[in-house]
Amino acid sequence: MAAPPVILYIDRSLFFKRAKDSRPVEQGDPGWKLFGKVPPRESPIKDPKRIQKEYETKSGRPGPGNPTSPRKSVRKNLDFEPLSTTALILEDRPANLPAKPAEEAQKHRQQYEEMVAQVKKRELKEAQKRKKQLEDRCKLEDSICTVAQTWNQEILPNWSTMCTSRRVRDLWWQGIPPSVRGKVWSLAVGNELNITHELYNICLARAKEKWNTMPAPTAETEAEDAGSSDRESSLELIKLDISRTFPQLCIFQQGGPYHDVLHSILGAYTCYRPDVGYVQGMSFIAAVLILNLDTADAFIAFANLLNKPCQMAFFRVDHSLMLTYFAAFEVFFEENLPKLFAHFKKNNLTPDIYLIDWIFTLYSKPLPLDLACRVWDVFCRDGEEFLFRTALGLLRLYQDVLTCMDFIHMAQFLTRLPDLIPTEQLFQHIAAIHMASRNKKWAQVLQALQKDQERGSPVLKR
Repeated sequence: MAAPPVILYIDRSLFFKRAKDSRPVEQGDPGWKLFGKVPPRESPIKDPKRIQKEYETKSGRPGPGNPTSPRKSVRKNLDFEPLSTTALILEDRPANLPAKPAEEAQKHRQQYEEMVAQVKKRELKEAQKRKKQLEDRCKLEDSICTVAQTWNQEILPNWSTMCTSRRVRDLWWQGIPPSVRGKVWSLAVGNELNITHELYNICLARAKEKWNTMPAPTAETEAEDAGSSDRESSLELIKLDISRTFPQLCIFQQGGPYHDVLHSILGAYTCYRPDVGYVQGMSFIAAVLILNLDTADAFIAFANLLNKPCQMAFFRVDHSLMLTYFAAFEVFFEENLPKLFAHFKKNNLTPDIYLIDWIFTLYSKPLPLDLACRVWDVFCRDGEEFLFRTALGLLRLYQDVLTCMDFIHMAQFLTRLPDLIPTEQLFQHIAAIHMASRNKKWAQVLQALQKDQERGSPVLKR
């Protein structure tokens, strides 16, 4: 006979009692501290605001809780003291730690006040710096307004008689105010080609007609266009470069306010000069003119600028004439910067590596736009000579850096100049360049080299 089953009775009260006893630890309960378990503090925890109030009452300093404060609850930025920092510095130590000696408490209070004083001093210094920057900006704006008034009221109405005066040339060197820059550029560049607004409209209409009849460009047609004698076929290539023109400004991109204007001027020029057509770099020159002139006037200045001997030599890719310009540049390079010139020769760094991009875009691509406009100001005054003088000024500005580089790093540096170039410092270096070699000026040296080139002299092949 099987044994009867054994029934186990479990007292559930044990579990209920344990569950009842197990309650979450309150914040006031003691925990395991650095020196073991300690009984809870009998005094309640002080509120930081209360500590701040007590400190201000004891120290006699005005504050929101001190009726003697004339400011009551209003506190200045320079008198602000974080409550949490005050609490950490001034509150007594916990009960489980030794009390803070009076000397240490006084030391901590002094350290805290020194920290606050340093913050006040730093904030005051920054405020003074901001104030000075604002004052300098106001002075600059006032100066620009005064100079612009001089140009508008005295120089422009009497342009033919005053443009060559010493006073006007000095003002010119300091930079033309943006409000009159377009007018001065137009007058300085001139209109030897006698282009009218009507001629611009005719060329633009022709360009639009060709855009409407030409198929979309492909890789094969682009290769054919590059060698085509009729450069009007380069109309479609303009679209590829417009989006790359001052991309950081976004105003020449598709949908931007000046996208169609830039497209129109470049298209009209390819129809006006089909023998030249569109060449990379033109878009930057046209863009700078658009920012300072009306559309038709920008086209007139653009066509006359590209008609200058130096620009025509580069944009028509006249290799022999380009070599002549490079040789003339090296004459003045060696004259002004002999040590850097020797370093370039040692590393076989020729001018075409960096000068082509600078000349093609008239420095509007490699330099910041505001600085490029300053260069354009004097370029319109002095002509092509200033383009090469600016190049020498840039090399002089960075000669200490360049003399420590090899060929690759020099080429990379010169083809991508720093984003921040000090304007006044650069113009100081440009002013230090002497455009005279053996008592010969730029035009004389260039003419002599052209004669050597016609005679087949090896001087240009070195």
